[in-house]
Amino acid sequence: MPSSVQPSRSPDDPSPRPGTGRDRRVSVTPVTPVTAAGGTRPLVAALAGAAASLTRLVVPIECPGCGVRDIALCPACAGLLDGAPIRRERDAPRLDRLDGRAPLPVWACAPYAGPLRDVVVAWKDKGRVDLTGVLDAAAHHAGVILAPGVRAAVGRGEARARAGSGRDPVLVVPAPSTAAARRARGREPVLSLARALAQGLCAAGVEATPVRLLTQRGHDQVGRGSRGRGERLTTVRAPRRGASPGPSLAGAACLLVDDVLTTGATLAACERALEGLGAHVLGAFVVAATPPPRQGSAAHEVHLT
Repeated sequence: MPSSVQPSRSPDDPSPRPGTGRDRRVSVTPVTPVTAAGGTRPLVAALAGAAASLTRLVVPIECPGCGVRDIALCPACAGLLDGAPIRRERDAPRLDRLDGRAPLPVWACAPYAGPLRDVVVAWKDKGRVDLTGVLDAAAHHAGVILAPGVRAAVGRGEARARAGSGRDPVLVVPAPSTAAARRARGREPVLSLARALAQGLCAAGVEATPVRLLTQRGHDQVGRGSRGRGERLTTVRAPRRGASPGPSLAGAACLLVDDVLTTGATLAACERALEGLGAHVLGAFVVAATPPPRQGSAAHEVHLT
């Protein structure tokens, strides 16, 4: 892999490490403690507690999954992401290559239904950046679990033969959002997932680099039906061969990342764009996958990227 491929940088990274929140430092003017019976009580602490209580009254916080008040995400809803990722590509019809080849492998942490659906929607499109640490932690955990399979895939077949030494990093590629969606959100949530997944892979001994390679034109996918999502096959773009500056993707091993798997149109478009430039797409990771109709789920399919 040429050294010209560099990790993408974005101001959107509310959680520098999976599972932790941003370290917030607040500068305050020292205040003389107030002496009270039984000891000394700092006035600053008292004011901070009052301010926190007032904030909860004015802008109440609640778990987006179950509605429990005064907690960002309750343990029960957070626990929905604790399981090991499982394969879900068979439930996404758009991933069928129609040429006899198996569909692109896709791992998901949990079904996109019930409380978890509301958690993802709140995180992605309702400004709940405080949930980023939990979602990133799930991606990091998945990277650790998936590392042996990724290492094996890179070490065999075309991926290793074309990559040369076999020591080139796996490129962790986030599914793209439109420019309008990025402006509206002020961040790129899927890029944050890609970084966390890459960190998990690295922690387990697989060299991985998150790289923003794909772009999307047109409208966002929120609320669109399966036909509308199918149009996405023509809206995802990768850097043109020979473009400058642009990384060479010949022989590159890539792992795609998205938030939700529904029909598979997004991942199919990403795979096609990358393979058109000679990259080898090993598979994809998503936080959640829409349950297939045969399971009787009432979950409405909504792709959020």
